[in-house]
Amino acid sequence: MFLGLGRTQQDLLSALLYRPDGMSIDELAEHLGVTRTAVRQHLAALERDGLVERAATRPTGRRPQQLHQLSALGRELFPKQYQLLADLLIGEVAELIGHERLVKIMRDLGRKLAASMEQQKVDEQRIASHMQQAGYEAQIIAHSSGETEIVAYNCIFHHLASAHPEICELDLALIGSLAGRNVEHRECMLRGGTVCRFRLWDETPPTDNDEKPESE
Repeated sequence: MFLGLGRTQQDLLSALLYRPDGMSIDELAEHLGVTRTAVRQHLAALERDGLVERAATRPTGRRPQQLHQLSALGRELFPKQYQLLADLLIGEVAELIGHERLVKIMRDLGRKLAASMEQQKVDEQRIASHMQQAGYEAQIIAHSSGETEIVAYNCIFHHLASAHPEICELDLALIGSLAGRNVEHRECMLRGGTVCRFRLWDETPPTDNDEKPESE
């Protein structure tokens, strides 16, 4: 959670977490067992990174003390249980409304998300870019046949989708709505694939169940 931060900076952030009203340089120096100069240097670096901000001043009878506190970004470094809440909510919703309605909700959410990203249809490269911004490691793969696929090497909803595969419908609706085309989910990590592969198409692709014309 504190990637790239030294031990003293981690301890400083933890100290401020327990003092939401803020702490002075003197208080931080005493708490951390370092000099005031060292505290100033660490605060300067943490302020630069947006993790700490200046709070109110505290009257002392002499010169007011400047207090420092965690910023909203700094608080986000500490563990959250968003995953637990999402699991509970999806599980409760699935139990209340059933499979078909959950699928519809996921598709509606995917379309709404697409509408918030783009006002017109976009190409595969732009779709992959949106997926990357959302947390996917996605790219376009071009085959020698001229066919292209969007390949995602991770799934940002994998844990949720493992329990509720209906979640995949959100991705499909998002990609399809951004492109204004149909989407074929060729490979899926939930079905044992190593990646998720998506192909856009305009016509209904043939399936193994389609009747073949009789030989003349």
